[in-house]
Amino acid sequence: MQDERIQHRFINLFLYAWIAAGILFPSRAWSAATDAAYIRVNQLGYFPDDPKVAVSFSRSPINGRFSVIDARTGKAVFSGKIQPDTAPEWKGFHYYRLDFSPVTLPGEYRLELADRQTRSVDFEIGDRGYSGYAEDLLAFMRQQRCGYNPFLDLVCHQRDGRSAYGPMKDSTYVDASGGWHDAGDQLKYLITSSNAVARMLLAYELYPDQFGDQFNALGQPGANGIPDVLDEARWGLDWIHKLHPAPDQLIHQVADDRDHRGWKMPDQDPSDYGWGPNSYRVAYFADGQPQGLGKFKSKATGVANLAGRSAAAMAMAHRIWKKDLRDTLYAEKCLKAAVSLYALGKAKEGYQQGNSYSAPYRYTEDTWTDDMEWGAAELYKATGLPEYLRDANTYALGANTVTSWMSEDSADHYRFYPFVNVGHFALYGSADPEMKTQLAGFYKKGIEQCLKRADGNPFRTGVPFIWCSNNLVSALITQIILYEHMTGDRTYHGFMVAQRDWLFGTNSWGTSMFTMIPRGGEYPEDIHTSVWMKTGRQVPGGLVDGPLRKDIHDKQLGIAYGQPDEFAAVQNGVAVYGDDNGDYATNEPTMDGTADALLMMACWGARN
Repeated sequence: MQDERIQHRFINLFLYAWIAAGILFPSRAWSAATDAAYIRVNQLGYFPDDPKVAVSFSRSPINGRFSVIDARTGKAVFSGKIQPDTAPEWKGFHYYRLDFSPVTLPGEYRLELADRQTRSVDFEIGDRGYSGYAEDLLAFMRQQRCGYNPFLDLVCHQRDGRSAYGPMKDSTYVDASGGWHDAGDQLKYLITSSNAVARMLLAYELYPDQFGDQFNALGQPGANGIPDVLDEARWGLDWIHKLHPAPDQLIHQVADDRDHRGWKMPDQDPSDYGWGPNSYRVAYFADGQPQGLGKFKSKATGVANLAGRSAAAMAMAHRIWKKDLRDTLYAEKCLKAAVSLYALGKAKEGYQQGNSYSAPYRYTEDTWTDDMEWGAAELYKATGLPEYLRDANTYALGANTVTSWMSEDSADHYRFYPFVNVGHFALYGSADPEMKTQLAGFYKKGIEQCLKRADGNPFRTGVPFIWCSNNLVSALITQIILYEHMTGDRTYHGFMVAQRDWLFGTNSWGTSMFTMIPRGGEYPEDIHTSVWMKTGRQVPGGLVDGPLRKDIHDKQLGIAYGQPDEFAAVQNGVAVYGDDNGDYATNEPTMDGTADALLMMACWGARN
């Protein structure tokens, strides 16, 4: 299999060179031309009532008009003026916005420039372009499962783990098996998994009709009478139950960067944490103190970030399993855990960060009031106890005093996590009119800050290009969707559409940021995961990290491309993206980013 992939890679390189030179497909010889012109569109397409704006760019000026062509008949259905972009120019290119919003008739189309004979990929206008893609994202989540992995049909990491920083003697065995591998690596974090569970439950509650039943609880093909999104959420819920074996105990991480030992199958993990390769892995307890068994230490002041959003997930699960699945036993188990987790957060307010061992990279979350707001709001809905509502209001006001990523141009990795404060939305339905106004105002303020940033780039992308920028784009979209649910105000809907279009091809590289979406389109293929490198099998739905600011990208340790950069001709000098397995900083799909994106996919799928 490895030899076949190498052969395939070299064939692709020769084809790319021939296309660039115009030997094959002369009409596409733009990639090597000095006056090359490019058109970027959303490959999944547009709803009829969407604002529809493509972006064209070239190293030399473009003049004249563009046309919208019916892909089936070849006839022009609209002609528009090529408008120079008024945003500050990214390095080396002239940018133009091609507005074809008047085209509303459902059909398949492409855009063409008259003076360059340059055309876009084909795309659709209609109501069904996003139907079914939420299920693809769940397919990626199943690939990430630890314990029994249905994608690989194997069992891994059954010896997780041996304790560190717990109330018992270090190296005591604790059962931390299960959960999800975090990204292309095989670590497991409560930091990300707690949010992933809660976000899957939120997506289900808002858009239940978008989730089918095609897999059983183990993730194997076959219906079991439970929506697949709830099967996946329960996989995470059951893991959180394991991590909270007593009221004063909470495991927050299994394994560390000793995991990073090359490409490996998860059931043949050569990592050694002191008990031999492919054996026990360390399980870190959250004690609210700085931690680190090697050179690097985390910063920590409490456990409320982890306990608060874990409590939110458990309280939401109580509601869903009691009302929709009529499983009162599991519902009560989740409510008991929610109450206990929230009390632990109250007792140890502050944040716990991720741990590293031999490298400086870790999850540096340093916010927690938003998580406690979320937990309190969900517990109030579950119990009706007024003290939870009072707490939620207090934490909501406290969360608003904490700087978020939305106002920042740079931030440490995952510092402001989760990237959208769902607590405001959870509290909104229970709040009094004055608090409702404040909560909506908090969302509005963040959106406005991103809108101001978007004026500085031709694609109107409202996020800073820090590590996992795609997660920020997804978060911004989610915040606008939730704001619209809360207020009915669609002022920022067009801005949200621009963020959506960025994720599916209206970007410098013309690529979707989700694996295998859309089928037959341009999407990440040579991703930074062991599963891909060891099996050559693709799985749909994984959201990759996304473009990273060039000055940050150039400083990352160990990035090494295994082939020439296929996007070299369109790298803009501001943000870098590479579809190469050696680029862990931009092309690694993440479990939590994919789970977060479920809500927006379900929202758009609901339009059909």
